[in-house]
Amino acid sequence: MKKHNFYAGPSILPQYTIKNTAEAVLDFAGTGLSLLEISHRSKEFQAVMDETQALFKELLDVPAGYEVVFVGGGASLQFCMVPYNILNKKAAYLKTGVWAKKAQKEATAFGEVVEVASSEDKTFCYIPKGFEAKVPTDVDYFHITTNNTIYGTELHKDPDVKVPLVADMSSDIFSRPIDISKYSIIYGGAQKNLAPAGLAFAIVKVDALGKVDRHIPTMLDYRTHIEAGSMFNTPPCVTVFGALQTLKWLKAEGGVKEMQRRALVKADKLYSAIDGSRIFRPTVTDHEDRSYMNICFVMKDEYKDLEKEFLDFATAQGMIGIKGHRSVGGFRASTYNALPVESVDALVAVMKEFESKH
Repeated sequence: MKKHNFYAGPSILPQYTIKNTAEAVLDFAGTGLSLLEISHRSKEFQAVMDETQALFKELLDVPAGYEVVFVGGGASLQFCMVPYNILNKKAAYLKTGVWAKKAQKEATAFGEVVEVASSEDKTFCYIPKGFEAKVPTDVDYFHITTNNTIYGTELHKDPDVKVPLVADMSSDIFSRPIDISKYSIIYGGAQKNLAPAGLAFAIVKVDALGKVDRHIPTMLDYRTHIEAGSMFNTPPCVTVFGALQTLKWLKAEGGVKEMQRRALVKADKLYSAIDGSRIFRPTVTDHEDRSYMNICFVMKDEYKDLEKEFLDFATAQGMIGIKGHRSVGGFRASTYNALPVESVDALVAVMKEFESKH
């Protein structure tokens, strides 16, 4: 039976990435050595790092004055690296989910934090309206989390604000074109739309750095990784190689504009099935706020007792990873770039079949 991978992260990767990485684990670049054991200082791996950074910039049209770095620690480490590097006195945050809340909490250790708006009052099921006009003009930066993996909301455009903008784009990077010039830092974990777990990326505006008074530990200073080409310490070689394969696949498939088109097709199919269902309902009702990457839904109140039965039924039909986050329950279908539309069609068919039985 075919498996349809809807896990939220680590998540589905292109078969191109999996196949090429598996082959490199056995023999990397014709060296006769495994990717697992090759030196990161070898010319073969240096070529991988260089190409990964270059292709990352190409696909996102990163302008001059920005650098792409790869570091360990995931996006959670970036929660403190950002304020460590660019928070002098005050920062502003938009609280739209668990990860946004955690990022905001980390920043309080480095200066004053202003909460511009929050959707916590309704379990983060919407994006606060008009938040751009509420951003103070005297802050060092304004931080947003563009996609909410747990609750299923997403910012679909780059905000217009008068202060430096920072974004956590862990789960929607490469799913749409981005105006990089609006941001000082964009960061994220790789384990959703880019690579196996173990890597974080950051797109950094170079002239935004070096303006804080505090001492920054070497490993937490973006300048360290920029100057060393992300090779200051041993990088997660397998994950970087996997990221390169995904970037190659993305380019061959048509780039981020094509990924955006596919995301809209997949989201429309699944949201239409949920909205038209007699037993399911969406957790995010405002169409403008709905995520195209993490589509969340629950049973209607009168069918709550069927939740486990549906999960078991869907799993038996090959739908993997649709159980909602442990903090909210329900169901979540993550429709990242590598997920084919056929998987969404299969899930919709399973939902309709289950509904017909009840």
